[in-house]
Amino acid sequence: MNSAVAYYRVSTQRQGRSGLGLEAQRTAIARFAEAEGLTIAHEFTEVETGKGADALDRRPQLAAALATARQAKCPVVVAKLDRLSRDVAFISGLMVQRVAFIVAELGSDADPFMLHLYAALAEKERRLISERTRAALASRKQSGTRLGNPRNTADAAAKGREVSIREAQRFAETVLPIVHAIQHSGVTSLRGIATALNNRGVRTARGGRWQVSNVRNLISRIGDQL
Repeated sequence: MNSAVAYYRVSTQRQGRSGLGLEAQRTAIARFAEAEGLTIAHEFTEVETGKGADALDRRPQLAAALATARQAKCPVVVAKLDRLSRDVAFISGLMVQRVAFIVAELGSDADPFMLHLYAALAEKERRLISERTRAALASRKQSGTRLGNPRNTADAAAKGREVSIREAQRFAETVLPIVHAIQHSGVTSLRGIATALNNRGVRTARGGRWQVSNVRNLISRIGDQL
């Protein structure tokens, strides 16, 4: 039976003390290991944020997990991708550590390219709402709209819709490679694609789970590229 190193992380001291989230991660990895015929030889638990350019320097348990896996020539297994990070640059840095990563939620066949895509989506989800708000406010200021003036509500709403449409298009283009991969695997129905996206941990632009209506809207935006 092949071995692996398990890595668990929670983001706050409060979560670390309570165990909130850790047991769920352990359970997910244990089930994945049993299904894949893996033996968890070592476990590392971190209580630290995943944010910042120096995140790896502030996560000694992750560094220890990498060193152990490298020496044992085995992969590091995490329950979800965000237990490593939601930051694309951080994920890219991990990919050059000469250690294989397996995300239990995504399955053992998720290669580094797909992990980069999922990380990009997670990072995009985190920024969407704040970017949309800032863009709408900047557009209103540039056009001379006085914020809070009820007489300009219609104009502000129209500009906000334009920003939302642009963001939705960019998000759809980011998800497109994953939809392609799902369709090439033989899943072509709207419900099937929604289920596959949810199983892969991909969230909608608003951070929710995919429904048939979400997939239909997505395909209507990028249908000519499918």
